[in-house]
Amino acid sequence: MEIIIQKELLEGEEMIETEIIKINPKAPEDQYLEKAADILRRGGLVAFPTETVYGLGASINNKEGLKRIFSVKGRPGDNPLITHLYTWEQLPEIALEVPERALVLAKKFWPGPLTLILPKKETIPPEVTAGLSTVAVRVPAHPVALEMLRKTKIPVAAPSANLSGRPSPTRGSHVITDLNGKIEMILDAGATGVGLESTVLDLTSPRPRILRPGGVTLEMLEEVFGEGSVEAPQFTNVGRPIAPGMKYRHYAPQAPLSLYSGSQDKLNKYLPEKVAEDLKAGKKIGILAYDEDRSYYELPGLHFFSLGKRSHPEEGAERLFYLLRLCDQVGVEYIYAIAPPRIGLGEAVYNRLWKASGGKVEEI
Repeated sequence: MEIIIQKELLEGEEMIETEIIKINPKAPEDQYLEKAADILRRGGLVAFPTETVYGLGASINNKEGLKRIFSVKGRPGDNPLITHLYTWEQLPEIALEVPERALVLAKKFWPGPLTLILPKKETIPPEVTAGLSTVAVRVPAHPVALEMLRKTKIPVAAPSANLSGRPSPTRGSHVITDLNGKIEMILDAGATGVGLESTVLDLTSPRPRILRPGGVTLEMLEEVFGEGSVEAPQFTNVGRPIAPGMKYRHYAPQAPLSLYSGSQDKLNKYLPEKVAEDLKAGKKIGILAYDEDRSYYELPGLHFFSLGKRSHPEEGAERLFYLLRLCDQVGVEYIYAIAPPRIGLGEAVYNRLWKASGGKVEEI
């Protein structure tokens, strides 16, 4: 265990001691989880690992703690939070009604990377739901998160534990970089598993619709409800978001990112020439591509970041946010990214790259 104080704070922020706990992800130490639960019950903020990304948690019973989430992250107030439970049996505490299809999904995919949008109970604070009549809820599949939630005994609202707009944290070190000195505790369990935020599924309309793709894919949901029964995600900018990740530019590295889509042959003919021109002009360039593309980008000075194999989209999902932060560390001035095949988990990777690019994609 170590305590570190962040030395530089944003104007108006108060420096606090952040207790950083290195915790065993497979067998988390009970005393640390008890301490985290106590902090949450008293209205403090705790960053904790889930199987998707790290979350920044506050008890839903403490409005001041909930407000601090928004101020610490610099998060817009109209962006709702996800409420985390330790069992699906807590759903009646949160949802005004629990339809049968919600129970079917909960029993199949929880604990796991699926968030359900349901009508909320009147007792849920507006800070959690951004004033909406619905609430986003899930049960995470990480042992640290589950045991902390069990000990807290109160549902915990948590967005990703990063500064708003930055790549989501998939390592404890990412959370420390963004939030050290701003919150009471960080539970550092190393790397997460899925690497992308949960799928968000709206169950308030007759036809379930995916608001944000994630680890539970469209294909997996259609296995439950039938082919064509689930509305696929629409990649458009929205007015008032009803789920996280819908409205604002997200997951963005410091350097501008351009997303390119097309056949592998066309991309690997067009992009190397474009990159070579930038390198010749003295620009520091990074490219996010696949193992199969590497031979086309063996250019002096180019930073190649591998998303793994095209046929294994889970590799790209696990690596993406880590690689975007690595681009910042290396100090690239511009990033080119090759779009993944948009099937299965590849759809979620595409979504995050699309958001990181500001919603722009160039077809080749």
